[in-house]
Amino acid sequence: MLELLAPAGSAEAVTAAVQSGADAVYFGYGDFNARRNARNFTREEAAAAVSYCHRRGCKVYLTLNTLLTDRELPGAAELAAHASGIGIDGVIVQDLGVVRILRQFLPDLPIHGSTQMTVHSLDGVKLCAGLGMTRVVLSRELSRDQIAYICQHSPIEIEVFGHGALCMCWSGQCFFSSVIGGRSGNRGLCAQPCRLNYGWNGKADEYPLSLRDLSLAGHLRELQDMGVACLKLEGRMKRPEYVAIVTGVYARALREGREPNPGELDMLRQAFSRQGFTDGYYMDQKGPDMFGTRQEEKEPKELYAQARASYESGENRKEPVRIFALIQPGEPARAAVQDRQGRVASVEGPVPEEARNVPLTREKVESQLARTGGTPFGCEKATAKVAEGLSLPLSALNDMRRRCLEELMRQRDEVPQRRQTPYQPGVRYENPSEPPVFTVSLRTAGQLSAELLRLKPALLYLPAGELAARPDAGERCRQAGVSLAVSLPRICTDRELPQLERDLVAAKELGVTEALAGTWGGVQRAMRLGFQVRGDYGLGVYNSQTMKELRRLGLLSATVSFELKFPQIRDISKAIPTEFIAYGRLPLMITENCIIYNHCGRHTCGNVNLLTDRKGERFPVVKAWGCRNEIFNSRKVFLADKQRDWKELGLWGARLMFTTENAIECAQVLERYLNQGKYQPNDFTRGLYYRGAE
Repeated sequence: MLELLAPAGSAEAVTAAVQSGADAVYFGYGDFNARRNARNFTREEAAAAVSYCHRRGCKVYLTLNTLLTDRELPGAAELAAHASGIGIDGVIVQDLGVVRILRQFLPDLPIHGSTQMTVHSLDGVKLCAGLGMTRVVLSRELSRDQIAYICQHSPIEIEVFGHGALCMCWSGQCFFSSVIGGRSGNRGLCAQPCRLNYGWNGKADEYPLSLRDLSLAGHLRELQDMGVACLKLEGRMKRPEYVAIVTGVYARALREGREPNPGELDMLRQAFSRQGFTDGYYMDQKGPDMFGTRQEEKEPKELYAQARASYESGENRKEPVRIFALIQPGEPARAAVQDRQGRVASVEGPVPEEARNVPLTREKVESQLARTGGTPFGCEKATAKVAEGLSLPLSALNDMRRRCLEELMRQRDEVPQRRQTPYQPGVRYENPSEPPVFTVSLRTAGQLSAELLRLKPALLYLPAGELAARPDAGERCRQAGVSLAVSLPRICTDRELPQLERDLVAAKELGVTEALAGTWGGVQRAMRLGFQVRGDYGLGVYNSQTMKELRRLGLLSATVSFELKFPQIRDISKAIPTEFIAYGRLPLMITENCIIYNHCGRHTCGNVNLLTDRKGERFPVVKAWGCRNEIFNSRKVFLADKQRDWKELGLWGARLMFTTENAIECAQVLERYLNQGKYQPNDFTRGLYYRGAE
């Protein structure tokens, strides 16, 4: 049976989800979850919620799914230990350093890979399995055939989103909110800039980044048949009534083996929608029909009132139990209750007396014991063995039933015995004292000039597809004595894998042995093909534990997140050589939908298109591998005049990341960073290295 996982941003939402039929709920408490602006929970409320859920047969997962700094890791470890201690059934994680901590210090606590890990291929799933995870949440952009393929071959459980808000960017790869507003989506404080108005030709008169909410109502049986383990509902920022409505619709449909009916679909629309819903990604039908905005509508007061009454009116949810009784002469009466998980609670009552008038019957005992009333239990069968001619007060039967159910609830509250050791950060690696070398990443082979090669960057990254199409670029690097590595596309699904593998094989035949990968699937894929792998910024390197885990995985180097400030970068224990983005347009989004095509009906991706926001800022939109878009910041990070601030951070490399620059500009920038020129962008930013991101 497909597990239905419901959101809970508050204690009331837990009640709403459980009473509406959720099999599991997920919530966060503390500062380390991706919905820090939700009501969330105190530790006492979290413990009470776990008990409430477990008594009713509902699992509970903790969201610990943000990127954390070294200073935050001890608090996260302590929070996870507390969660394990109150019986949390699993932890949803994004940060590889947190995964490492949990595996070492709470080895029995199940770990689920968050959708923030951008796992969108079988390679990514297999890497997560190798890290000790028991489940992974797939990216929401995958189609039905891609999900089915992963489920068919996955060594661990697969979870997919079934209803709720869709991010425009692939989750875990969005930096729009942090770069523009200092509020990081990877840190749980996304300001949702995608919901604002943008446009083209200097006018912000459209909503090209605002997707409709996802709804897979209509595909439930197919998801179950393909082997999806869990269907996730989004909405921890939503009110409890919303949680009750959406959970109820999906729970009823799953329980009855059907799809939601027209009346239920209308309830979903009333509860919340952005001009309807979309299943475009799932059906592999991308395009402008997937987009919509939230319209000003009257609150569905009657629907909300009905939903509120449904979870406030007592126990709608009854966990099935069987109750037994044995009443024999000269012995204490006995009663027992058993749940479907095999737990048994038994009690004794008074010794029955000989009946003076009406003797006790089996039917009367079974009828009395089956009255579970306002408890979370429902008696699916009562069985009694009663000797003839005996008498026992009904109050005694009621008392035995009450004590049995109380003992069963206590057993269901029991926390599993899990190993736990204190968190220890472990050995620190000394920062290198040498100043960083300069590395260069190009978007096209056309940016490679003789002048750039003459300046001798320590390492040059070129997209695998570009090198396969322009093998002369590799030969030019070889002749110039410049080391060359291929960069993998930021997104590559299993369907696109054959083309990427052809490109990588071509690179190997040209003598290239190193690859730059920014997703976990890319890391696994490049290693499988025999490359030595360097980690890109998309891996979310925020702390020393992540660095150690990358070292354990065998990576040559890592790129720290550009959301970190310089002091935080300095303090990271660099277990492997580390580089940072020292120049370039920072990526804001990588999108599965082509917003250029959506706007004009043509693929003009060969040009640089400029997306305009309401303040007049213009963001370059360029073609990404696989007919995707990358949106870059309007201003370039420029730090050539700030080298004293970053040359002593213990870094191996300072990367100059070229996107929209022509070949002449690329060479001029490197020349300036080598203190040989005067280049300076007309309009630039220092990024987040001084101001940081919340």
